[in-house]
Amino acid sequence: MFSERIGRLDAGGSEHAPLYKQLQRALREAIQKKVLAPDDALPAERDMAEEFNISRITVRKALDGLVSEGLLTRRQGAGTFVAARVEKSFSKLSSFTEDMISRGRVPRSEWISRNEGSVTPEESLTLGLSPGTPVYRFARIRYADGAPMAVEYTTVAAFALTSSEAVGTSLYEALEATGHRPVRALQRLRAVLFTAEHAELLGVPVKDAGLLIERRGFLKDGRAVEVTQSYYRGDAYDFVAELNALS
Repeated sequence: MFSERIGRLDAGGSEHAPLYKQLQRALREAIQKKVLAPDDALPAERDMAEEFNISRITVRKALDGLVSEGLLTRRQGAGTFVAARVEKSFSKLSSFTEDMISRGRVPRSEWISRNEGSVTPEESLTLGLSPGTPVYRFARIRYADGAPMAVEYTTVAAFALTSSEAVGTSLYEALEATGHRPVRALQRLRAVLFTAEHAELLGVPVKDAGLLIERRGFLKDGRAVEVTQSYYRGDAYDFVAELNALS
């Protein structure tokens, strides 16, 4: 039985925490101790409610909290699963959407802002654009299976897109449609502590550990076309790189 794996709840004994909190804690500890492994499927909410003798509303509330924490993911038509950490290769230039789809996860974006403006002095240096050149700016939260994974800020040279509205789920898909998808990029990774703003957007504690990826994408002719700052949850992402010895 599932309760034998994660432990039973204390419905009327010495445990004073609400039942949904008890279930959350039991599931969280089972995940942390590897009793529940990445991609393990949880029983249906109805079955968990019957086994623990609690309401489905209580089960749903407990699972909702763990989905927000990024420990669980919901897959439409399949159920609830233990979240697997995402491995992102530094050697492959791919979009967030492509990364998630390749792992069987459902990507989604929530727009914070998108607008058109003139390049700033810093953007002018980074993108190699003349002062006054128009650019598009995008800010969005990136989700996988309903869980927030990253906050992303991107500036794109205006010649590369037809409008800011041309970007849907994937920026790189929109750039490819105009023939301006980057073919190479320079990336820098560093550890950060989330500010109150980023913590609220990602549903994590303030000063939680995160990863900042700064990327500059280039076209075949050498022109820089996009610059992106992505703040990733440190508990959900691993970045890997393949290294070869010099011959």
